[in-house]
Amino acid sequence: MDWKHLFSSPSERAQLTPELRARIQLSFDRAAADEEHFPSTIDPRIYHVKLIREHLGPLAGKRVLDVGCGKGRFARVFQQQEPQAELWGLDISEAMLRFVPEGIQTRAGSMTELPFDDAFFDGAYATESLEHAVEIEKAVSEICRVVKPGGRIVVIDKNADRWGELATPEWEKWFTRRELERLLRRHCREVSSRPISYWEDVKPDGLFLAWLAVK
Repeated sequence: MDWKHLFSSPSERAQLTPELRARIQLSFDRAAADEEHFPSTIDPRIYHVKLIREHLGPLAGKRVLDVGCGKGRFARVFQQQEPQAELWGLDISEAMLRFVPEGIQTRAGSMTELPFDDAFFDGAYATESLEHAVEIEKAVSEICRVVKPGGRIVVIDKNADRWGELATPEWEKWFTRRELERLLRRHCREVSSRPISYWEDVKPDGLFLAWLAVK
């Protein structure tokens, strides 16, 4: 698919139709049985974990949202590291949410229509999930809406400059640094981005990018 053409103008932006939403949900419902490619745990030593923790700051007493949490692998780590945090997970697939550990509150829903009040969370993060939102601008707006002023947001996703290196479903979209910075700056007073690797001591190869924002 030529994603650059698909997303080149507002009139050509993909839409999360009921039919497409149902297909995405079914895809992840089926993927929930695939522990190899969609694991319920993650190595707590990876840099993604450290970066999220560093940017969000101490989580004790804070309410934090994992956007597109899947089986809750990141929230599971944070729950173990900060048991006094109030962790929430949002995912389109109820089958995925069944794997989320007890003590983490979950909601089934779309990133483009988050079922939470304005300023409900102290922080939010989305790790390799925004790429599945389809209506990216709306999803970014929703993530920012549910975070309090002064709250912090982390997005970790794939670099559009490396598009084509991995097999992807037809709805998936990757981002350039400037593209997502621009969307976040509509709602946040501080925004930055940089390439990252899975491991802190390994030089980034350009596949993963991290965007850090303060509302």
